[in-house]
Amino acid sequence: MVCGGFTCSKNAICSLNVVYMLVGLLLIVVAAWGKGFGIVSSIHIIGGVIAVGFFLLLIAIVGLIGAVRHHQVMLFFYMVILFIVFLFQFGVSCSCLAMNQGQQEKLLSSSWGIMSNETRDNLEKKLDCCGLFNNTQHNEEFVSDLVLCQAPCVKNTCITCGQKMLQHASESLKILGGVGLFFSFTEILGVWLAMRYRNQKDPSANPSAFL
Repeated sequence: MVCGGFTCSKNAICSLNVVYMLVGLLLIVVAAWGKGFGIVSSIHIIGGVIAVGFFLLLIAIVGLIGAVRHHQVMLFFYMVILFIVFLFQFGVSCSCLAMNQGQQEKLLSSSWGIMSNETRDNLEKKLDCCGLFNNTQHNEEFVSDLVLCQAPCVKNTCITCGQKMLQHASESLKILGGVGLFFSFTEILGVWLAMRYRNQKDPSANPSAFL
């Protein structure tokens, strides 16, 4: 059977949805890893990536079931929702890649400023660091944080939490942005395949039942 046949289209959509499921899980895991390393809720993009990963995983399951059953309604909603996920994922991925170090520092500083002393203390112990940034702009805040710091490294020489957080933030954003942007274009392929497959006749079905 040629590649444009019913079986080929069905297998292509099933394979693509398995890939979407893996990508969705990857986005969720990497975003959760980045969030757990102190990037915290200040970078709202992380939450957006988790949402994209969740919906991509969900719609991939719907698409897989729709493809196996050749279900017209499920395939229609699959196309519509997948296109919406593409738009959202494309925007979030571009935001991840476009965020520079200066913007990351501002977001981290704003988040650090609203943290309680207890939250800062827990974060410093977890990352083994003291204070956020040791520079002219944040000097007073850094000195006060250093006095209260109870991280294990305080006995020797501590690096700032800002340095560690920026390192993990940059890694997470590059991975999330690159993976998300690359696979967002495959979602257009998924929409086209689903549209094509939806209008194809199942050779094993009753001809009179096909609309």
